[in-house]
Amino acid sequence: MIMNKDTAKKTAELLLQIKAIKLNPSKPFEWASGWKSPIYCDNRITLSYPSVRVFLKEEIAKIAELEYGKPDVIAGVATGAIAIGILVAQELGVPFVYVRPEPKKHGRKNQIEGHLERGQNVVVIEDLISTGTSSLNAVAALKEAGAVVKGMVAIFSYGFDVATANFKEKNINLATLSNYENLLEQALDSSYISEKELLTLQEWRANPSQWNQDK
Repeated sequence: MIMNKDTAKKTAELLLQIKAIKLNPSKPFEWASGWKSPIYCDNRITLSYPSVRVFLKEEIAKIAELEYGKPDVIAGVATGAIAIGILVAQELGVPFVYVRPEPKKHGRKNQIEGHLERGQNVVVIEDLISTGTSSLNAVAALKEAGAVVKGMVAIFSYGFDVATANFKEKNINLATLSNYENLLEQALDSSYISEKELLTLQEWRANPSQWNQDK
């Protein structure tokens, strides 16, 4: 769910400018899943640009409070959303925790790092939503620990149908600063891509798992 069209386009423009999102329809990237993709997104690059990270911090904090109410705790999903989650928690003046993909094998064997009490209201922060599996795994860990998860805010989402279905199944509200649709619109408006490349990017989005697999 996009909360503000102007914010969505501004976010897309910033991510394109600093090359946090790279579009290369003619030379596809290969994801760890084996999918071939004309797009690659690494939002951790935003941390190296002070003005960009301030924009993201302020917009995420604004959406989190507006959509879910001021939380008791902000939780970042490791590892990509730890830093931006801390910034959002600082902006809101609330505690921060982060959630590992699985419990540590040693020490206290924590999956959630930081102080979290049962019954506290939590908003989860993510940098990127693809299928939503790892994000919802973090939500499950927080609920297991007794947290009341109010919802999630992410920087960017590919908008895959499988992600929409996964969040609906788990009854978790997701708000994102920007998404694939707004990215393509901004990329075309700013001449990052041509009309022909736009068609290629739209074809990939329609069937990402099978796109370009015969090449």
